[in-house]
Amino acid sequence: MTRKFDGEKLVIASHNKGKLREIGDLLAPFGVSVVSAGELGLDEPAETEDTFAGNARIKAHYAASETGLPALSDDSGIMVDALDGDPGVYTADWAETGQGRDFAMAMTKVWTQLEERNAPEPRNAAFYATLCLAWPDGHDEIFEGRVPGRVVWPMRGENGFGFDPIFLPDGETQTFGEMDPARKHAMSHRARAFAKLVETCFG
Repeated sequence: MTRKFDGEKLVIASHNKGKLREIGDLLAPFGVSVVSAGELGLDEPAETEDTFAGNARIKAHYAASETGLPALSDDSGIMVDALDGDPGVYTADWAETGQGRDFAMAMTKVWTQLEERNAPEPRNAAFYATLCLAWPDGHDEIFEGRVPGRVVWPMRGENGFGFDPIFLPDGETQTFGEMDPARKHAMSHRARAFAKLVETCFG
């Protein structure tokens, strides 16, 4: 049985400032105060699953058990058809360097591999987001969102974060990196998952 959220405070189980900003904006209309795992000094648990849902569950349950508050996590990434679904759940890992994450490097890696494989155009891809809302007693709710599109080159736009500058959603002329943030929020994979969360747990 699904559970409604009836608290006033929610932990966002993420240290990613871009995600925190997006989720904070999406939650604003519901009068819920949010605090991030980073602000609470929580560690980042190891993401050992090979699915978005599995990793979302790890993060949300860890934050809920450590704080005694409901926690919302997001696991998301881009899956490129011609790369057999990579980077997928390893999207952030592709950007890791010894000095932090370098998404320009990661986007270049994606394009280089597509070129090496002579992948035909359009180079189809999709952004996926899985949200997990977990309570301290172990209950959780899972919601998934997907936006289909294709990989383009060169990188376009200074908005967004992650792989946004090389992702052109179907039917659009601007990449997620070029879009006004409000427009991206309205149609993103995270927004689609979030709409299901709101309908089920906040409606």
